Amino acid sequence: MDEQREAAEAVAQKVADLCSRNWWVFLIGGVASVAFGVLAFINPGIALLVLGMFFAAYVLVDGAANIWGAINNRGADGWWMILLLGIVGFLVGGYALLYPPLSMLALIIVVGFFALFMGISSIYLGWKIRAEVDNEWVLFLAGALSVLFALLMIFKPGIGGVSLAYMIASWAVLIGVLRIWFAFKVRGLNQQA
Repeated sequence: MDEQREAAEAVAQKVADLCSRNWWVFLIGGVASVAFGVLAFINPGIALLVLGMFFAAYVLVDGAANIWGAINNRGADGWWMILLLGIVGFLVGGYALLYPPLSMLALIIVVGFFALFMGISSIYLGWKIRAEVDNEWVLFLAGALSVLFALLMIFKPGIGGVSLAYMIASWAVLIGVLRIWFAFKVRGLNQQA
């Protein structure tokens, strides 16, 4: 048991040493995250445009990879379905890159449907465990809020898109501040040792 504890302590020391030597990486990442968050608060439309363009590029690249994989596996059963999915993804991603408002709308709708799925799942989970767990109302509340957010995203994409941009901006600022704090916390580890 002592050997395991000593091994764990040695690993922890190596990780702490690595973080201490590279504290500036966390600092730069944190500053970049805070800067992105602040810019997204100032101009949520631009932030949403950038996110929408990344989403369109992802769909395009995923489509191209599916086409490549299908062509390389023409002898496999069902290869043509992967080819069809790849062609559709490639065309939709390319079209969305050419028309940025479409990529923004697609991102908003995808996030909306994901939030709807998560909300319904949370409500269902709360219902299933209600007899076993106290405070299952938290799941009901989280599920209901997710469903409301999803409906806003799907049926009012303009408002939902701005909400999405502000949520991402808030996340970026919070994560950035925490990374900056962590950078200065680990910077002094070597001096303390």
